[in-house]
Amino acid sequence: MTTNSPEPDENTPGDSAPGGPGPHEPAAPVRWGALLTVLGGIRLVIDRVLAAICIVAFTGLVIIVTWQVFTREILNNSAPWTQEAALYTFVVLAVFAAAYVFSERGHIAVMILVEKLPRRAQRVMGVVIELTVIFFFVVAFIIGGSSVAENAWGQDISTLPFSVGQVYLVLPIAGVLIVFYSVTHLIGILAGVEEPTPDFDENAEAI
Repeated sequence: MTTNSPEPDENTPGDSAPGGPGPHEPAAPVRWGALLTVLGGIRLVIDRVLAAICIVAFTGLVIIVTWQVFTREILNNSAPWTQEAALYTFVVLAVFAAAYVFSERGHIAVMILVEKLPRRAQRVMGVVIELTVIFFFVVAFIIGGSSVAENAWGQDISTLPFSVGQVYLVLPIAGVLIVFYSVTHLIGILAGVEEPTPDFDENAEAI
């Protein structure tokens, strides 16, 4: 009586799938499971806060611009505070929305070359990219943004009850959030639970 042996191209237990993680790599998520769970919980809270801030800022921007147009075109007396209020509201919205995008790695990325590399090289590139993002935002947003906010702290906005420096605080705050997201992605890549390159979502791109 004979039995059929598995074909040479079939994967047996312990073998790694082509392009997939090696036989010893699944141990990493187990080892870092608690850390990944904590980071995931913090990330979820930050996502909800940023989403709420963006919704409020966008709604406020629409109201401010609508009131500006109404007072200028209907009342022939444009409210003097609306121009600066719209400008700074847009700044806050743009910065926090950019930070929110980093949660899902939705920033601009050219993946056509990276995806042609072997799996291990893709992981190396993913780590390098996240380290580059961390370095840039630490220098430009956290350190640079804090310096800009400090220098402009006493520069009052004539039509609004706060200063330019207080508005610029969004830069170091967003920098800290983006660095947190990048560190989370970096750990996920090293642990093997996150793809080295961002997932392409055709529905999201169409929107």
